[in-house]
Parts: sequence; C-alpha cells; structure tokens
Amino acid sequence: MQFKLTGEQLMIQSMVREFSRKVIAETAMERDQTKAFPGENLKKMAELGLMGMMVPFEYGGEGADTVSYVLSLSEIAYSCAATAVVMSVHNSIVCESILRFGTEDQKQRFLTLLTAGKAIGAFALTEPNAGSDPVAQSTTAVCDGDHYVLNGTKRFITSGKNSGVVIVTAKTDESKRHKGISAFIVKKDTPGLVVGKTEDKMGLRASDTTDLIFENCRVPVEDILGSEGDGFKIAMTALDGGRIGIAAQSIGVAKAAMDEAIKYAKNRSQFGQPISKFQGLRWIIADMATEIEAAWQLMLSAAAMKDRGENYTAQASMAKLFASEMANRITAKALQIHGGYGFTKDYPIERLYRDARVFTIYEGTSEIQRIVISNHVLKDKRKP
Repeated sequence: MQFKLTGEQLMIQSMVREFSRKVIAETAMERDQTKAFPGENLKKMAELGLMGMMVPFEYGGEGADTVSYVLSLSEIAYSCAATAVVMSVHNSIVCESILRFGTEDQKQRFLTLLTAGKAIGAFALTEPNAGSDPVAQSTTAVCDGDHYVLNGTKRFITSGKNSGVVIVTAKTDESKRHKGISAFIVKKDTPGLVVGKTEDKMGLRASDTTDLIFENCRVPVEDILGSEGDGFKIAMTALDGGRIGIAAQSIGVAKAAMDEAIKYAKNRSQFGQPISKFQGLRWIIADMATEIEAAWQLMLSAAAMKDRGENYTAQASMAKLFASEMANRITAKALQIHGGYGFTKDYPIERLYRDARVFTIYEGTSEIQRIVISNHVLKDKRKP
C-alpha cells in the first residue's frame, strides 16, 4: 500500500522543492568545482526552518516530524548533495542527540544556536584507525577538576572546518570497552581543538571533510552529553536517524539522475528518432523508476516508525542499504544513457555520479548495515 502523506507534509515538501530548485541548484555545479562551502544558502535554509526541523519550538525549531524532514532533505539533495549532507548531519545527528540526551541548559545554549543557523553542527566519531569499529577509537577524555581533557584525532568529519558545535566521542574508561565511551559537546573555538587536513574528495566537494585534532582540549564538565559511558549509545542512536537521512539523500540524487537521463533521452536523436523511443532504453528507465519508488517506500516506512516511537533500527539500516546502493546503480545507468557526454563536466550527471558513491560508505557501510539487519532478523544480540 502506498504511503499517504498529510496535507502539511505535502506543503512542506512543495515549499522546499521550490526553494531547492530556485536557490540551491543555481550554484551547485560551481560549488562542486570551487569547493566553496554553501554558508549563505544554509543561512537561508535556517530562515525557512530547515536547520532545526525536528527540534521543538521552544528551542527555535520547527517541531516537524521525521517524514517531513526526510521529504525536505531529499529535495535539497536533488539540487545539491553537498548541501544536503551538511543539513543531514546537523539535523539528524547533532540536533537530535542534544535534544534527546542533553540537559535543559545544553538545549538552551546549543540548540538555539543550531536551529538559527548561527552554528553548524558536526559529529566526531570516526578516527584514523576506528571506522566501522567505534570501540577501537583511541581519543581519551580525562576528568581534571571541573573539566575533561580531550586528546586524540578524529577523521572524515563532515563540516569539520565550518562547524561551530561538535559532538565528540572519547574514552573515559578503557576497561569498560563500549560502555567506557562518553560524548561531549565542544564549541569550535575551544583552545586545544585544531582543524587538521581537509580531504580532497571525489564528490560532495562543497561540503568540507576534515580531521579534528584534540590537544589537551579542556571541555567543561557540564558539557558532557548524557552521563559518562553513554557515548556509544548516543552515537548508535544518532546513526539510526542519520541512516534514514542517507536514504533521503540517496533518493534525491537518484531522482535528479533519472530526470537528467529522461531529459537527455528525449532530446538526443539517433537512427532517425529520439533515443527515448528505443525499448532497451525505456526498460532501463522503467527499472530506475521502480527502484526509486521502492527506496522511497522503505525510507518513509522507517521515518514513520521513528515518529510513532517504535524501534526502527533495522528499518533504518534497510532503507540506508537499499537506497544508497540504488543511487549508485541509478546514477551509473543515467550516465550510460548520456554516452560520452556523461563523462564530461558539461552535464550534471557526472557530478551526481560522483556524489552518490559515498552513500554506501558513510554513517555505516553497506556491510555494517547487513550486520545490523541480519542480527535483527536472526535475533542475534551481537552488535557491530
């Protein structure tokens, strides 16, 4: 049965679609080439309520549901995946984590900044030797009076350079393994927090990805998120929501790729007719539309489960797994339809193809998603 959207959800989707295609799309190709961070557009998005969509009104948010959020995120990704990933980490992981686990004081101090777009949120979990296995992280946090002292290096941090607020995980008790990991809210101007190497990436080039280096970085004890030992739980909870966000980004990029392929196929003639008339190509487009629809339903189902307060971990992983791999198939097929032109930067499909590649990697690889899903199906309590 097809998922039925409410009038409010459709209205939000329509508003964001218009904004995305008029404002965000205008500079997407230029930003891909220059790697210019979309700061001005993010401020406009904050004015529309897109930088605190699921945060309650009292903290400056919109109080929207998850379904409205993923509809909006997908529309932003349709025009610029680099802008969408900043929006996704900011909303799904940073704002949601502070809202769920933060104290009232933390919500007042940090959420109001984030929802207003005065600070961009970043999430620092991954390390040079700890990616899919967060328990292997080596960053430490040692309590010293009224501060924790953080030391270590985080890698592949989205918005690492341009963020203002960072949630950082660190070990407070090595002997407790995952239960010895804690999370901290760190302001970007804190002494001892240094922005390291900026990655030169294949795609999402307008979104900066950097190292964050902590050198005796002193964080006030009141800025621990949750309690000592809650860091792993906070990270895994955040990633559940983030994975629905990756599905939304994947769908936005896949839809854009299919639309580009259709437009090209209708205008490109070979053997005396538009190539859109050839059955082989029409069947490819039929398969593309079917896969996008399947991913769409998986995403909305996971989002609706989250809104109902149900356990949605497995559904989020299913949506992320299928949608991210779907986006890679769709962009490849769309590029193939463009022929040699698809291999040039004259057409948007080349950028979409590159942008889609990371979807099967970040916020949990496809292999990690299969572990999560199989553990759920087989009722195995082991965690990745």
